[in-house]
Amino acid sequence: MPTQAAERIDLAFRPKGYFWPLGVEKHLLTHIKGAARRAMLERLIEEGRFGEIPAALAKTRLTDEERAEIGRIHPRLMGGEYLPDMSDDEVEIARIEIASTTFDVTSVYARRKPDGRIQYRVVDEYDGGTLTGKKQRVAAKPLTLGELESFFLGSWRLLEVLQMNFDGDVEAMLDFFVGRSEFYPDFDQLLRQRVVEAFATDEDAETESDGIDGGVE
Repeated sequence: MPTQAAERIDLAFRPKGYFWPLGVEKHLLTHIKGAARRAMLERLIEEGRFGEIPAALAKTRLTDEERAEIGRIHPRLMGGEYLPDMSDDEVEIARIEIASTTFDVTSVYARRKPDGRIQYRVVDEYDGGTLTGKKQRVAAKPLTLGELESFFLGSWRLLEVLQMNFDGDVEAMLDFFVGRSEFYPDFDQLLRQRVVEAFATDEDAETESDGIDGGVE
C-alpha cells in the first residue's frame, strides 16, 4: 500500500465565504457539473490559456443531446453531468468523484437564504438514490472542514461504498476516489486519512491520523 506523508489538517478551518466576490476561475470551476469538462477547464486555467476555453467547456450544464453525445464517446465522460442543476444563487463547495464505469459524482451545494443564513444540500446523480442520511442543513456561516466532513459523509457513505467494492483493499480504495473543493484545500487529504484510519493496519492508521488537528464539531 502506498504511504502518504502525514499533513497537519485543521478541522476547524472555515473559509471566509462561498459567494461573490469570487475570482473568475473559482466561479467557473464551482459551476461546472461534468468532471471531465471541469478537469479540462482547470488544466487550461492553470496553463493560462484562457483564450482557448471553448464555450461548450464552460457551460454549467449540457443539454440532453450533448450528454448523450459524450456518453457515446465513453461512459466516464458523463461523470457529474447528471447532478441536479444549481439554482442561480447556488455554488458547489465540495465533491467526491469515484472511478466507477460512469465516473459518478456526489456534491455539496450551498446558497445564501434571504435571512443571510446558508442552505446546504448533498446531491447525487441518481435523484438522491445513493444518499442515506441527512441531505440538507442550514448554518449561519460557512462550515468548518470538520462540519463539512460530518455532513457530507453522513449523507453519502464513502467508507461503506469503498468497503463494498474492495473489502479492505486500502490501496484500491485510495485509487478509487478523489475529493475536490475550491474552498477546502485539505478536503481530499482528510478523506484519505479517514480511509486509512478505518481500513489500514493499526500502525498505518496511527501514522496517518497524527496529521489531523482538532475534532469534528
